[in-house]
Amino acid sequence: MFRQRCVDAPLRLAFLKMNIDQLNRLSEADATAAFEQCCGAAEWVERMVYSRPFESLGEVLETSDTIWEECDVDDYEEAFTHHPKIGDVESLAKKYANTKTWATGEQKGMESADRAVIEKLAEGNTAYEEKFGHIFIVNATGKSAAEMLAMLEVRMKNDPKDEILIAAGEQNKITKLRLKKLLA
Repeated sequence: MFRQRCVDAPLRLAFLKMNIDQLNRLSEADATAAFEQCCGAAEWVERMVYSRPFESLGEVLETSDTIWEECDVDDYEEAFTHHPKIGDVESLAKKYANTKTWATGEQKGMESADRAVIEKLAEGNTAYEEKFGHIFIVNATGKSAAEMLAMLEVRMKNDPKDEILIAAGEQNKITKLRLKKLLA
């Protein structure tokens, strides 16, 4: 890989909304930072950067899907590390500063959750991570904490080979949602 990961990417880009033309004109480093807000898999980011210029949001989303389909388990797992655990407010604030606003909005269903549901989610997240080796990934937008807990409980029954693909599908949904936010 000939691109160095922008761990401390220019924070001035965090949550910046832009149009297609602006995205196309970004420097490589700034485009990398912009795409890293959407997905943490370096391979996906690099290929999105070099796929520019784009004609439309539709083309961005189509290219994203194509690239994601060509990614592998290592890429999926790398992307997962860029997410906080569902309901983990502390990790939202610390580790995920460059996606905190988006992730908080995506987890809005946690705000009205009762303590028992939050505790069960925390326990479930721990059990999930122990079983599958990565955090529970779900497109949380529009879902209550109880719905996410129910999804986690159902997915705990999955075979690890199936679950990684389900989690990758959820990651893809999150990525497309964030691309739409970026290009709002």
